[in-house]
Amino acid sequence: MPYKFLIYISYSYAVPIGNPLEQEIISRGDSVKWFSDLDNGKKALKNKTNLLNTIQEVVIYKPDIVLVATDDVPDFITGLKVQIFHGFFAKKRPLKHGGFYHFRIRGFFDLYCTQGPSTTSEFTRLSKELNYFEVIETGWSKVDPMFPLENNTDILQHPTIMIASTFTERLSLAYNNAVFDEIKRLSKANTYKFIMVLHPKLPIDIIKKWQSLTNENFTFYDTTDLTPLFFKADILFADTTSAIQEFVLQKKPVVTFKHKVHEDFLINIDDANNIEPAFKTALNPSKELMEKIEAYINNLHPYFDGKSSKRVVDACISFLHKDKSYLKNKPLNLLRKYKIRKRLGYFTLKSYNNHYTIKSQ
Repeated sequence: MPYKFLIYISYSYAVPIGNPLEQEIISRGDSVKWFSDLDNGKKALKNKTNLLNTIQEVVIYKPDIVLVATDDVPDFITGLKVQIFHGFFAKKRPLKHGGFYHFRIRGFFDLYCTQGPSTTSEFTRLSKELNYFEVIETGWSKVDPMFPLENNTDILQHPTIMIASTFTERLSLAYNNAVFDEIKRLSKANTYKFIMVLHPKLPIDIIKKWQSLTNENFTFYDTTDLTPLFFKADILFADTTSAIQEFVLQKKPVVTFKHKVHEDFLINIDDANNIEPAFKTALNPSKELMEKIEAYINNLHPYFDGKSSKRVVDACISFLHKDKSYLKNKPLNLLRKYKIRKRLGYFTLKSYNNHYTIKSQ
């Protein structure tokens, strides 16, 4: 039977997550539509011919499966609600009572499609504790275009260093004047090539400041599709952005500036004066460092076939037809449901707290 999929996002950075899923769904002959609940995402989707512009159109569409690359999803639309995540587990945002924001359960999802053992283990524990959602490890759709990896390990005379930064001021290297001055110096020294991308939520004055460094050795990219840039770079220089986890899947070293959590696969520094020595270490990595990178990858995302989108869609269809009577209904969640209705300007008493199921024919 043909299925109706909805890819539900909020921000532009979710589009590269949905694109491989869209391709997989279309290849099967199923229907797929997009919807964004925020203007930032709507702008990024403006060239899509299969875009639903209003929440009223979403309700009328009546999806069978909703693939969600944001934090929550309206409970009043039909379909199996599936969390596909908008980033890797970067340990950026600790919760008040321990743990991290990545594992915050909001009570809207029937299924979590996890990226690898490091997320599967915790979501499985929470699933057993709460008993109203299921967990299936699939890998992450966004990184499908990275695979299979190229075997090119040659570093040119002028190695390319990619710079990426998160938007939270206390975590972001983009706000640090000493880092800016050192990158400015290095970009004029004709030793390295730099390519840079910044989080779209950063203030425009910060973005323009870094754009001003543009020269023959420094190129700024205004994009949320990072994979082509990953291919260009020999190493990454970052802070606590989740781009680290994406980049390292290529088995390339990462230099971090004031990373909040000690990770042995990273070359972490706290002083801008140590940036160039760290670059030299990363460009000539030890066997020990590469073994630590390999171990980290196997726990994060042990899928190198570029078929995570296929696994996601397969898992969703299988779970859509599965008898879910062993699960509790999702929680009432009245305050969050009201906030979603207020944000979307759509007020209804309709709510699907039970788990959406289509019986196998």
